[in-house]
Amino acid sequence: MGIIQSQQNKHDKKTIHFTLASSKDLLLIFTRNPELGKCKTRLAETVGDEAALDIYKFLLRHTVSITENLNAAKQVWYSEEIWDDDIWDDAFYDKKLQKGDHLGVRMANAFQEGFASNYERIIIIGSDMFDLKQSDLENAFAQLKENDFVIGPAEDGGYYLLGMKTFKSELFRDKQWGSKTILEDTLENLKDEKLVILEERNDVDVYEDIKDDRAFQHFLKHIGK
Repeated sequence: MGIIQSQQNKHDKKTIHFTLASSKDLLLIFTRNPELGKCKTRLAETVGDEAALDIYKFLLRHTVSITENLNAAKQVWYSEEIWDDDIWDDAFYDKKLQKGDHLGVRMANAFQEGFASNYERIIIIGSDMFDLKQSDLENAFAQLKENDFVIGPAEDGGYYLLGMKTFKSELFRDKQWGSKTILEDTLENLKDEKLVILEERNDVDVYEDIKDDRAFQHFLKHIGK
């Protein structure tokens, strides 16, 4: 039995095809709906729900800025429901709803749908990477032209980017999502593959990830030093 689920959802009926319909490169952006108390919960333990929400919205705007002009088809995969009027412009992004009972299944479904739609190189990222630039994404797609897989290690033991030319279901099974072993376990699955490992980057999950970064200081003025 494959990992993909044949679940249908009424929110997933709208798909926009304005952007780069002929592109063979596809960028998947996994995002949480930015709602108070429902995003960046580990960060909120220190900075509070309102500051965590403001920080997440800041990260979403950054993700838009580094992806909207990328020469690839782009899909935004929402965690809860598709929002029609938000920062993800329908002219640049197709909008989808994540399906599955854990992150591995949801990512696997997105990749499989992309390959079923005849995309040849597919990369997935989250929406909390302030260290990521458009040039990093362009480099990752370029690496996939000569290699079968690409991965971007995160400092916390996970990864911030995963790309492939053929679907490999093992990458999404038997993992403790959110743990510090995700990168190690994924690399074990890829040990016999033609793989490129990108530079390590820091994603934003907890207060320690941003406390010394000048870009976030105005969100942290209420935090005692």
